[in-house]
Amino acid sequence: MKKRSVTIIAAAFAGLALSFTVATSSIWSLDGVHSRLGFTVKHMGISDFNGSFGNYEVKMTATKEDFSDAKVELTGDIASINTANEMRDNHLKGADFFDAEKYPKFTFVSKSFTKVAKSKNEYKVVGDLTLHGVTKEITMTAVHNGTVTNPMNKKEVSGFKMTGTINRLDFKVGAENPGLSNDVHVTADLELVKE
Repeated sequence: MKKRSVTIIAAAFAGLALSFTVATSSIWSLDGVHSRLGFTVKHMGISDFNGSFGNYEVKMTATKEDFSDAKVELTGDIASINTANEMRDNHLKGADFFDAEKYPKFTFVSKSFTKVAKSKNEYKVVGDLTLHGVTKEITMTAVHNGTVTNPMNKKEVSGFKMTGTINRLDFKVGAENPGLSNDVHVTADLELVKE
């Protein structure tokens, strides 16, 4: 009877140990050469005005192969804004808009990365965007374009397109202006390398 009790207890502990198996996280870092973080604003209600940020970092961690529990962290430099016009770039960096001297960084940290129902590669991404000293929750859409092995370095590479729209006035970037839309469309084409 005593031997049977010991066996039952041992089996119970074995099951308990299995239930606490730690999942291994995969870490993905930005390949900046093959990525782009851009934005589009409507000008005068008739044309799209485009720009991008040249200096930013992205890190993604996930324990599931389908990325359904992924966490994304992005940090960028306001001073790296580029609209193909130096005078305009300097104006945007100034106190009238981003005030890069006072608020040099912007960040996005996801709180959830949820697969859209009935979709194999689309996700709803909710997180906190900190811009111009203001932090607000925003929602983005992410599409996973696939994972391949880079033939040059043999590392796994995943591609994502993240899109969303923010209201610049929510972050106190610029003032109300009839010639400039409040909505800013953000597009991040990301190539991430598994570490």
